[in-house]
Amino acid sequence: MNKRLILTCIAALAAAVCLPNPAAADSFTFSTGSPDGKVATLSRVASPGKLETETADDFVSTLPTAITSATFTGLLPTGTPLSAVTQVEVELYHVFPVDSTNPPDGRVITRANSPSDNNFDARDSLTPGQLRFTTTLLNPSFTAANSVVNGIHALPNQFTGGEGAVTGEEVQFNLTFTTPFDVGPDHIFFRPEVGLAGTGDFLWLSAPKPITAGTPFSADLQTWIRNDGPGALGPDWERIGTDVTGQGPFNASFSLSGTSTPEPATLLLVGTGLSMLTGWRRKQRMAR
Repeated sequence: MNKRLILTCIAALAAAVCLPNPAAADSFTFSTGSPDGKVATLSRVASPGKLETETADDFVSTLPTAITSATFTGLLPTGTPLSAVTQVEVELYHVFPVDSTNPPDGRVITRANSPSDNNFDARDSLTPGQLRFTTTLLNPSFTAANSVVNGIHALPNQFTGGEGAVTGEEVQFNLTFTTPFDVGPDHIFFRPEVGLAGTGDFLWLSAPKPITAGTPFSADLQTWIRNDGPGALGPDWERIGTDVTGQGPFNASFSLSGTSTPEPATLLLVGTGLSMLTGWRRKQRMAR
């Protein structure tokens, strides 16, 4: 009996060792690559006289992961000091129809593969303990060939062709999530917004699609956009390249990093094996 028990414990521990084990703080990284200059799209927090406008792009996580930092790159109006950035907010969305009303309201061409109606997690630099950021000026004059700022409309007026070329300061935002995002194996949309003092707005720059210099993945979707408020498109989203400009699809320039967390199955096997061995040793001592 004792021999069978020992063999069972050894088998459980061996299985745990042989499983891929992220408990050793495996790193997680994701990137869509640097801006390609094709389009710049509005992503700003709400302010007096301005609707909140959101641009979102997707990534995948294959293990339970703590996302601890991120970067994204876009344009500030020429001449804007970096100190004019007053707020950065990040939201994460599942893929529709999770966290959404389904069927949708029919105000856009499709909601398939869009972000969900509602975010499932968020971090805001104005809330203590959630998010810290710095900014880096990459280029004082960068031009995107097209833009989407105000032309965000429901059917049948969704196609505008874009609002033309835009030039501004290319700025990278470097984020530290003081409270990390904890996500499971999932397909997720990343949505950053920027608040600026004064009249200007932040435009998020596109990145190559398919991903070339970053982290390619087969399920890569495209960027989506919406505005929120009275008469706005929300809770729906539109595809920037397919529905609005007809020039895409596009990705957006961002990166994520963090660490993977232990698989529950691995910990369960280790715990089972150790518990069985501990119990057997206790019985052996009592029998002496």
